[in-house]
Amino acid sequence: MIVLGLTGSIGMGKSTTAKMFADAGVPAHDSDETVHRLYSGKAAPLVEAAFPGTTVSGVVDRAKLGARVLGDAAALKTLETIIHPLVRADADAFLARHRAAGAPLVVLDIPLLFETGGRNRVDKVVVVTAPAVVQRARVLARPGMSEEKLAAILAKQVPDAEKRRLADFVIDTGEGMDAARAAVDAIIAELAGR
Repeated sequence: MIVLGLTGSIGMGKSTTAKMFADAGVPAHDSDETVHRLYSGKAAPLVEAAFPGTTVSGVVDRAKLGARVLGDAAALKTLETIIHPLVRADADAFLARHRAAGAPLVVLDIPLLFETGGRNRVDKVVVVTAPAVVQRARVLARPGMSEEKLAAILAKQVPDAEKRRLADFVIDTGEGMDAARAAVDAIIAELAGR
């Protein structure tokens, strides 16, 4: 089984690209979705213990938590020590299920693949990219996003050019959905022979 790591900076179209792999029949594990699920489950009491007042009715309030950790490196590190092992365990269970089922190719959608040392967990890496002007427009269109938040997020991420340099495959979502889908299909054909 080939494990393909899918990554890209904020606003590059990574989630849309992951869905293209899933729609093409390639099992895809979504780290962001896993975090959302954990925030309303097993991670909630752990986050509340570390950051009192950041949960509501047993569910992590992402806005409150974000306000607590944004710009605070120590708080962010504390959060990561809670969340990253839980996400990794979920991904490991996903891999075991699909390995046992004989899947030829799976995708691990890991936003911070390079930042968290995830490169050694995958066989190949695809980086999703877009021109900076497209990225900025996409991110600033999100509810609650600001120039300050975007700058803080980008400061924590490996620069796009470096990610592209480290990638085995690059998909430019700035070229449109059809081009991105064609790139996904080409990667599947190369790695899974279909």
